[in-house]
Amino acid sequence: MDGELRALLERLCDRYNRPEFIADDPISVPHAYTDPADREIAGFLAATIAWGNRKSIVRSAHRMMRLMDDAPADFVCHASDRELAQLDGYAHRTFNGSDLRDFILALRSLEERFGGLGAFFEERYQATGSMPQVLAEFRREFFGCRHAPRCEKHLSSIDKGAACKRLCMFLRWMVRRDDRGVDFGLWRRIPMSALFLPLDVHTGEVGRALGLLGRRQNDWRAVEEITAALRAFDPDDPVRFDFALFGAGIDRRMTL
Repeated sequence: MDGELRALLERLCDRYNRPEFIADDPISVPHAYTDPADREIAGFLAATIAWGNRKSIVRSAHRMMRLMDDAPADFVCHASDRELAQLDGYAHRTFNGSDLRDFILALRSLEERFGGLGAFFEERYQATGSMPQVLAEFRREFFGCRHAPRCEKHLSSIDKGAACKRLCMFLRWMVRRDDRGVDFGLWRRIPMSALFLPLDVHTGEVGRALGLLGRRQNDWRAVEEITAALRAFDPDDPVRFDFALFGAGIDRRMTL
């Protein structure tokens, strides 16, 4: 059975870990930029609103980038109060313009205090060797500046047991690297083996159907369980099977 499961995972991973995957996925938003700093900011904000219909997510994220003059890193660092006020009309589901403004100011604070998203994650991982600990520290630091409490719901808390799907997805984009051209591999000081699966309703259902996940709740304990199961197939790069689980969820030809 393990051999059959491995073959299925490898086949689906090969099918979906391709450049053709990019256009319809939120990762297309950071792919619109070549500068690493723009990719970090665009990727983080696109991942932040990545729940619901994928086409709607992609449209909303590109609209967000246009409001930032298609220069997200520069906007984060230098937008004036007047420019920030122009974000007020933005909305993607429950993430609105005031949330976006607070997130941009939090990113600005991280830039000023730590040198940016990549610097924070790489330095804290090297110091702790624990991605769960880094995720907890990141949320505390992110909301360390002045903000409206309502925006905190848009950044999951691992301390409260959340699966942190969107943060794990963003980390996959920034850390994973191969010759396929989908993920960016910008943060070289974090090993791919340290990543955790971005777990949501769909990957959770597929994981259970494939026998990779027994826990019924999609929380951090489930993330640890399914990631550990995937590490048995590839200890160096377990999260590449995110493509396989995503693909299994939409591939009508698969057999379990």
